[in-house]
Amino acid sequence: MGFDGWVSESFDTVDIIRAKRDRQQLSSEQIAWTIDAYARGVIADEQMSALAMAILLNGMDRREISDWTAAMIASGERMDFSGLSRPTADKHSTGGVGDKITLPLAPLVAACGVAVPQLSGRGLGHTGGTLDKLESVPGWRADLSSAEMVRQLEEVGAVICAAGSGLAPADKRLYALRDVTGTVEAIPLIASSIMSKKIAEGTGALVLDVKVGSGAFMKDAEQAGELARTMVALGTDAGVRTVALLTDMSTPLGLTAGNALEVRESVEVLAGGGPDDVVELTLALAREMLAAAGVEDVDPADALADGRAMDAWRAMISAQGGDPDATLPVARESQVVTAGADGVLSRLDALQVGVAAWRLGAGRARKEDPVQAGAGVVLHAKPGDTVSAGQPLMTLHTDTPERFARALEALDGGWDIAPSGASSAPGPLVIERVAAG
Repeated sequence: MGFDGWVSESFDTVDIIRAKRDRQQLSSEQIAWTIDAYARGVIADEQMSALAMAILLNGMDRREISDWTAAMIASGERMDFSGLSRPTADKHSTGGVGDKITLPLAPLVAACGVAVPQLSGRGLGHTGGTLDKLESVPGWRADLSSAEMVRQLEEVGAVICAAGSGLAPADKRLYALRDVTGTVEAIPLIASSIMSKKIAEGTGALVLDVKVGSGAFMKDAEQAGELARTMVALGTDAGVRTVALLTDMSTPLGLTAGNALEVRESVEVLAGGGPDDVVELTLALAREMLAAAGVEDVDPADALADGRAMDAWRAMISAQGGDPDATLPVARESQVVTAGADGVLSRLDALQVGVAAWRLGAGRARKEDPVQAGAGVVLHAKPGDTVSAGQPLMTLHTDTPERFARALEALDGGWDIAPSGASSAPGPLVIERVAAG
């Protein structure tokens, strides 16, 4: 079939690989054919691997990336929320350690009058997955039909669920291929992968949380800024109001990394408490989502304070079969890690905490691996806090105590304690805002 019936086997795959290898631009027709042919099995994995490497090394311009994203979208279905009685806005995070922001954010924005269709994933490696976190709530289910999703958006205003296989299926194949061919880092392919799914999802506005730092996919602020600008341009070109925030992921967000642990902390935020950094980022993203959806006269801080956000959370969890009053799972074993000296905690490495939580059972090495709901790390101090020798820095939680040794290995050298009085104030949480134009 191809796109609109006009795509035929009129291109040669090797010619397209050579063109990108030699730093040439690919035409719109070449790109449309490439994605369609790959989805149909006409282009072999080894050929797409070569093209992905050429893209990694030589890049793509804005028009090429926009065409590539459009072709990804055209490989599957598109959702349509235009019939809802309220505007829609979504958020995407590039992933980090302790990044539970979606959990309080979706019901908070819903409580302010904007519907949030949040299609989320499961964790892999040191970054946690939103669905894994919510599946620690007894009874909660991730898989909803499109009709269930639309009904919940109309009645509750927020849904967090698994993406169906029909959205950008070509991206799913290419994503798996990039993972095993050393081409994950190609910014055109990262941007088109994220944005093809988000645009196909049908949201009217999109706010991107692009993480920067040791615990993020992007360690370098310059690269993260390039990714943010690329994704904002893609969203804008597709008619989706898009803005990005570059946010710090050099230290974990909040005081927990782990599934049930992060749900518990999210509920604290919705109850008007919780760690300052989680509240700050939740409100910053909520304000961006509301503004992008055209709702300017509502302060989301009020919805946290007066209980409306908590009401929306309870309704959202209940609508997906979960019990918002149920006791969350608790790991059977714990071990405390203490400070070795007096002073000020000046550094706490997000990646090392994330790897420790993963090794304790909170994450998975392969997508089919199970996760432990109660496993993870609870922090008792963050950078800038004064500590004393012997004071607990963190507590490790797991059902399988033989995991403690490898988690402690991951944490080795993961923090610094400076002499008292040393300047160790953490930098800003929101580093930069990127908008169209």
